[in-house]
Amino acid sequence: MVRSWDAAVERAQERLGATAGLRAVEAGDGRRFALWDLASRAEGELAERVDPEALDAESERALRRRLGESGREWPDGELYRRRYWVLGERGAPVGTIAVDNWTKGPGQLAVSSVYLRPAARGRGLAGAALDAVYRAATAEGLPGYRLEAHWTWRHAVRYYLRRGLWVVSWKHALGLARMPQLPPYRVTEEAGRLVLLLADGPHGWVPLLSAGHDGPDGRWLRLDETAAYRRSEGWVHDFARSTLALHLALAGRPLVRGPQWWAEAWRWADIGEPEGLAYRIEQFERSARAAGRPVTGPRRPDGTPARLPGPPPGPLALD
Repeated sequence: MVRSWDAAVERAQERLGATAGLRAVEAGDGRRFALWDLASRAEGELAERVDPEALDAESERALRRRLGESGREWPDGELYRRRYWVLGERGAPVGTIAVDNWTKGPGQLAVSSVYLRPAARGRGLAGAALDAVYRAATAEGLPGYRLEAHWTWRHAVRYYLRRGLWVVSWKHALGLARMPQLPPYRVTEEAGRLVLLLADGPHGWVPLLSAGHDGPDGRWLRLDETAAYRRSEGWVHDFARSTLALHLALAGRPLVRGPQWWAEAWRWADIGEPEGLAYRIEQFERSARAAGRPVTGPRRPDGTPARLPGPPPGPLALD
């Protein structure tokens, strides 16, 4: 039996295939798309920019070995996801995006392979492609889209937050989403604290949470709720804290409210309190270093490295 949202995904894919600025990857062009995926991984994981159109077989094999992969593309790739070229002004491919053929989370389109060649950046092309995915999803009754970004791919993470995506998971990677149920938000700095504000129609921008340093040495986090946050419900209430936590992490601000909170950090290893993100960041960075990947941690506003309080007690989440 085909579920109703499967048909909705198929219709959303048809909308994307007819979208100006996108072109579905045709049969026989999968290998070229895979090389662009490889260039994206090289930039994200190795901090190296690679021209996907200039990769020969030997350099491809060497790059894949460094990335620890076999180099095989999904068999019958279109069975699993639909791949699209992002087109430039002259209609030639300048980037990539892909959408799974089934939903993720609460019925969202699952997005991957978001990449633009460096010369095509700064023109709004990636944002336009993501907006097209959102329109296609909501037009078919699906609650937006979701994608994952690695913590160590700092430039990509910052980009998605600038796009206003909410943080909905950090179990295996950073899960970010755009959904009709999650209104626009913004994070500003006021008196040395980061404040998360929610768009609330006639009320304008309403503050929900604020966070900054606490304690005489500024080592710990102070997280304050507003009355508006305490009145909030559903996903806004659930994901406001995690979204502000990622903004704090990227700004090199404390994520831990004290030793007791840090001792319980493993409880939020999937999503939730900011201590859970701090816990996951240590794991993400440890894994990256073990694989020989360059890791540049976040920095405080004064330019010094941000440090976590040290390994918390409790069970390790190795999932």
